[in-house]
Amino acid sequence: MSYLVVSQFFMCFTLLLMVIGKTPLYLTAIIGTTISILIAMLDSNNILINTLLLSGLNPVILDMTGILMFIGIMQSSGFMDDIIKIIIKFGRRIGGGEGIASASAICAGVIGMLTGFTQPSVTAVITAKPSILLGMNPNHSAAIHGHAGHLGNFGGFTHPTQVAIIGATNIGFGLINIFAIFIVVCLILCSAIRSKIYRKKHFVVIDKEKMMHIIKEMENQKNQYSSYVIFLPFIVLFGGFIFGYPIFLLGVFSSILTIALSGVNIFNAEKSMIDGVGKIAIPLVATITFLFMSAVIKEIGLAKTIANIFEPILNVAPVQAMFIVAVFAGFVTQSYGASSAILLPFLQATMEVCTYNFALAFVAAGGASIAQYFLTGGPIAALSTVIPLVEGSNLKDSNKFQRPSQLFALFLIFIISFFIQF
Repeated sequence: MSYLVVSQFFMCFTLLLMVIGKTPLYLTAIIGTTISILIAMLDSNNILINTLLLSGLNPVILDMTGILMFIGIMQSSGFMDDIIKIIIKFGRRIGGGEGIASASAICAGVIGMLTGFTQPSVTAVITAKPSILLGMNPNHSAAIHGHAGHLGNFGGFTHPTQVAIIGATNIGFGLINIFAIFIVVCLILCSAIRSKIYRKKHFVVIDKEKMMHIIKEMENQKNQYSSYVIFLPFIVLFGGFIFGYPIFLLGVFSSILTIALSGVNIFNAEKSMIDGVGKIAIPLVATITFLFMSAVIKEIGLAKTIANIFEPILNVAPVQAMFIVAVFAGFVTQSYGASSAILLPFLQATMEVCTYNFALAFVAAGGASIAQYFLTGGPIAALSTVIPLVEGSNLKDSNKFQRPSQLFALFLIFIISFFIQF
């Protein structure tokens, strides 16, 4: 048996440890990957560990920096608080209790997209009670609030696995975020519509006096800035995504625009931007670790081995095969982070036979990030944190209500995967 084969076995053992989750994720990845490549080097003088390590310094890290500078100034200037108020008011006007819960989930999800940590309870603490008083079933309210994690993970810029997938496929941020936002908004709308159908079917009666009090209380909340002003930096940022401008420069330009519109002290603003970049610590370590691991998986021939094993299905439907593996990874590990141990090797293997990198990234990220929530409502910072804030709700029934909408979103991803050929 050659040292190269031994290194592949050791890499598989490392990936298994990561999936089981009984050892520290990043240390396991770094140590296991390093040992694997050192074993492989006994067979070949052409493998350079320094080159493989440098592959972890992907340009996607630059993109994250620009986005986090932007979120830093958005939060300190008060723009983000005003945006949350406006979205929740809008949600109430168009959808009552379901509108409030949906808007709350989107707000928490957007914060998660930009910061890398989605915590639905941040907005649910304000919106959970009003949504129930406006007639929602408590479990439905908790379920919709809990959907925030889908947007934060799948639509975001800093989740370690998301960054690793985008770095490995080299597609960059932008278009994938637009696709992800569309899928998650459809998921949230599906839950909102199902909740409304439930209310009509069961003739839920709303206390009109309480309803008017809630509406008045929400409408009386004053914004610090004009609606046109606070949304302009976001419009510039997402408009730039669509036209393919460099994400780092877009983040910086949007930050400068926010400073100009808010009138905050430029020195304080710069400090806020730098403080925003402080949130990059975990994504940075994870990105370098996972991309180093991904490069080693390819270098030692493990990706090729996996591709050979799954050759029949990869030759017929590589993108759909990637989607099935991603859903399985998210479902089994119940963690987008832990699912990387399954996703990355198969992604590398699929890229051996398929050149549709965007499609592969889309189904890999979408499948795992949504399926992780199916069994229990997600990892630590998800549905379980919302339940205590929604009186009358419980985890089992709230999660049960989420599942049809999650299946609908996965079905959408699966259908779209047949039409993305780039």
